Amino acid sequence: MGIQLSLLVTVVILLAGWVSGVLPFLKFIFGVILPYVALAVFAIGLVIRVLRWARSPVPFRITTTCGQEKSLPWIKQNKLDNPSSALGTLGRMALEVLFFRSLFRNTKASLKDDRLVYSVDKWLWFFSLAFHWSFLIIFLRHFRFFTEPIPFFVGFLQDIDGFFQVGLPIIYITDVAILVALTYLFLRRIFNAKVRIVSLPSDYFPLLLILGIAVTGVLMRYFLKTDLVAVKEFAVSILSFQPISSELLNKLSPLFMIHFTFVCTLLIYFPMSKLVHLGGIFMSPTRNLANNNRMKRHINPWNPVVAVHTYEEYEDEFRDKMKAAGIPVEKEE
Repeated sequence: MGIQLSLLVTVVILLAGWVSGVLPFLKFIFGVILPYVALAVFAIGLVIRVLRWARSPVPFRITTTCGQEKSLPWIKQNKLDNPSSALGTLGRMALEVLFFRSLFRNTKASLKDDRLVYSVDKWLWFFSLAFHWSFLIIFLRHFRFFTEPIPFFVGFLQDIDGFFQVGLPIIYITDVAILVALTYLFLRRIFNAKVRIVSLPSDYFPLLLILGIAVTGVLMRYFLKTDLVAVKEFAVSILSFQPISSELLNKLSPLFMIHFTFVCTLLIYFPMSKLVHLGGIFMSPTRNLANNNRMKRHINPWNPVVAVHTYEEYEDEFRDKMKAAGIPVEKEE
């Protein structure tokens, strides 16, 4: 049911983008009003989520660890998996954010001859890393459409990304990588029974949405040409809050409007989805705290004041009754 619903919603968004590219009176709604709504929802929603995480009380260290913590001098500590200092925590966060180190350690469990066997499975790590890095590089390359003058790093990224030049236009490595990675991640949720049984529409829909953005972008670059000058004028006018003429809107092709509608939908959906882990990883106390519980005592500042009734006080109060019941007491008097 999850995949059918996600496919249906994706097709509806695709048709809405196509209709807005065909009917001129809808281009103003989808080309002017929709992007400002999407940017506002994205910015406000992301700030609300981050502030909510920041206000959540973390009275003690709840770090996720996979190695030996710092204890006795003759026991070797795993400083990256179980850091006890800020520097070690920074190293663990960097490896997690940039290289998905915890996912790299992922293992596969399967039954062979009625026995549970663990084996190494790096495909999920590889394609997840390929997708995220490709998405980031593609986003940075798109700065040539948003800014004037174009930032210096855009040309550098284009040269590196198009290193293996095959014909014209240059085929970017990230364009191929993101399509392959998204296809693998989507098919994995369909054909892997263990993953499929726990998958929800919120797992399928982001993959289909980003796949729609990638496919329409590749089609515009390599197969169905669009007016890039008009696209840049449109993007700059949106981000500079300048009036957009109907003549400029009419230059935008239906394929670009589909692509643009997918992008706006992603911005609206992002703050309320699992994709917000982009910011959540930095706010997670299981990752951003050092495990120094053996070196420093952490006291919960939100603990209420409790009236303590010690055993000595209890015995003084009920000594006679305890003796009568045959319960041993520490003091006979």
